[in-house]
Amino acid sequence: MNLKDLYSQIITENSRNSAHRHEVEGATHTLEGVNPSCGDDIILSLRVEDGVVADGGFTGSGCAISQASASLMLDLVIGRELDTAKHLCDIFLRMITGEVTDEELEELEDAAALQGISKIPARVKCAVLSWHTLEELLD
Repeated sequence: MNLKDLYSQIITENSRNSAHRHEVEGATHTLEGVNPSCGDDIILSLRVEDGVVADGGFTGSGCAISQASASLMLDLVIGRELDTAKHLCDIFLRMITGEVTDEELEELEDAAALQGISKIPARVKCAVLSWHTLEELLD
């Protein structure tokens, strides 16, 4: 299996993954993110305890890219301190614009599978929807 196939498999699996598709009981942070150009719409919720993302989930609908991106993002930030979540968000958004180092890509773990989206301008907004929502939620 080549790297491109592996990345496609990660995106496909995460677009169908329901582990983070839920409302978060006791959420301390909730924000809706909308991509009007294609209709993607998510409501991102986090429960933050003592400066750590204790739980997170999303509801809404959208294309496979937006759903996979939200799932991968939550996999990455749950259990992390808020500063780390902000740092990872920054890396992801810079990855999409091609301004990231190989070391930073490693920090993104499976979310780095979305790096190729930067070459498909029509899908960039889909991939960054949840990340922009997280960024706004944490500011």
